[in-house]
Amino acid sequence: MVQTVAWVTSLFFMFLVLVVFAVVAWKSTERKEYAPIKKKWYKARTFYASVLIVLMTSITIYTLRELPYSQPVYGADQEPVVVDVEGMQFGWEMSQTEFKVGEPVEFHVTSKDVNHGFGIYDEEMNMLAQTQAMPDYTNKVYMTFDEPGTYEILCLEYCGLAHDLMTAEITVTE
Repeated sequence: MVQTVAWVTSLFFMFLVLVVFAVVAWKSTERKEYAPIKKKWYKARTFYASVLIVLMTSITIYTLRELPYSQPVYGADQEPVVVDVEGMQFGWEMSQTEFKVGEPVEFHVTSKDVNHGFGIYDEEMNMLAQTQAMPDYTNKVYMTFDEPGTYEILCLEYCGLAHDLMTAEITVTE
């Protein structure tokens, strides 16, 4: 949704700039007094800049209104399953790897050795959530799986020669 809004907004303003350049090129063949033209386009430039500032500020506020993104995705009356995740060269230790659909899960992610990237992917390799696994620090990732299946955990931070082997699987059942 946000990408579509940004794309359409960008196209609109690119088109607007193109129209302004076309009008300027078309009018450049006419000989007129420079002072009134300068005054007119200073007003147009001021108007365009003001509209742009208001629009971009609105879009920024709209797209950032849900920060922080790492808030729990479950209600206050639900207790999540807390899963301790520890990354190490070149694997993941997880306290639990099987969950039920609709069950809120809270991953507590840390590392034994170096920085790792903890990424959760669905069966089509779409990233669902991610955070950093860092030594002496615990990041939390909140997740509620909507569909049964096998989800893959991949390391997103290059951590050594066998980095590509650093995977794990999560199974979600009905």
